Amino acid sequence: MSEIVAYAIPIFTLLLCLEFAWGWHTGRNNYRLGDTMSSLNQGLLSQLVGACTQFLTIGIYTLVQARIALLHADAFWESAGGIVLATIAYDFLDYWLHRTGHRSSIFWAAHVVHHQSQHFNYSTALRQESLYPVFGFPFFLPMALCGVPPATFAIAGLVVLFYQFWIHTEHVGRLGWLDRVFSTPSNHRVHHAVNDGYVDRNYGAILIVWDRLFGTFAEETEPCVYGTRTPLESWDPLWAFAQVFVLRWRDAGRAPRWIDKCRVWLMPPDWQPAVPARRGPAPPFDLASVRNFDPPVPRAAAVAAALQFVVASLASLALLWFAEDMALGLVAICSAAIALGLWVVGALLQGRIGLRVALCVDAGLAMVAILALR
Repeated sequence: MSEIVAYAIPIFTLLLCLEFAWGWHTGRNNYRLGDTMSSLNQGLLSQLVGACTQFLTIGIYTLVQARIALLHADAFWESAGGIVLATIAYDFLDYWLHRTGHRSSIFWAAHVVHHQSQHFNYSTALRQESLYPVFGFPFFLPMALCGVPPATFAIAGLVVLFYQFWIHTEHVGRLGWLDRVFSTPSNHRVHHAVNDGYVDRNYGAILIVWDRLFGTFAEETEPCVYGTRTPLESWDPLWAFAQVFVLRWRDAGRAPRWIDKCRVWLMPPDWQPAVPARRGPAPPFDLASVRNFDPPVPRAAAVAAALQFVVASLASLALLWFAEDMALGLVAICSAAIALGLWVVGALLQGRIGLRVALCVDAGLAMVAILALR
């Protein structure tokens, strides 16, 4: 699985560059350095976490399928028809996971990183969540109970994941009848928008018919404003990862009753416990007040951040390629070192550290990697 992702990353990068070039050529460039680097950082971070958590995401599935599957028809599931049916089943279950990811705070905390970008392009598609698959693996166990082999399950997951890449673009308009059946760029723009009529709509990954059946569909009728209603305003990949967990933890701490301390994590993200000391209800969301976070970056810092990102990317590709043959502890150490390197990228872009500090951190990370790999 990790090797397939490693093969796909260069292809995604090429498509990203082509979209950037087209936007630049047509005068509709919607890429910004800090936002793009932040999204790509999250994509790499998600792959590092995935390399360390394969037991949860595929290991438990394999155990359930092998020991308590209700059906045993491997030959069918490994056929072309079986793979298509498994992909549709995966897409259906993913709809409910995705919907839960927006309507339950703890799942939203894991999913929110995919929505934090205030731009909508192919780098946003690569802005994947690190903990979302870990939290969401139980949603797919019905496929294991139906006897879908792990290999077919993995293929279905990759098809659903890779399909979603192309729909993260503003350069493709309405597509007629395809918009009524499939998740398309128009439908998915709605999903990423914070406009009042668009919030919590269009969860479908491949098929939009699930949204039409279960009442969560919205058509694109006005320009989309992207991001989250609680803006991140940071290029720090670790803070992006933790932001909603921290905010919800604070809400739980303020709640006077233990039942509310638990409900904070289970209720929708906009739910708040009734706290007498709270400064009244939050003001209504004002779309006109949304401002893009795009602080200026000195040229030297931008170049250093880009080089840092390239090194971290190459290290991530190497780790993904060899991860299945490495001890889990070693994978975890290398992943943590690369994650800290990604933090340096964000810190340079925001001016939180200078080039000298970045070089010192890199030297320390290099020593850790050498010692770990000896």
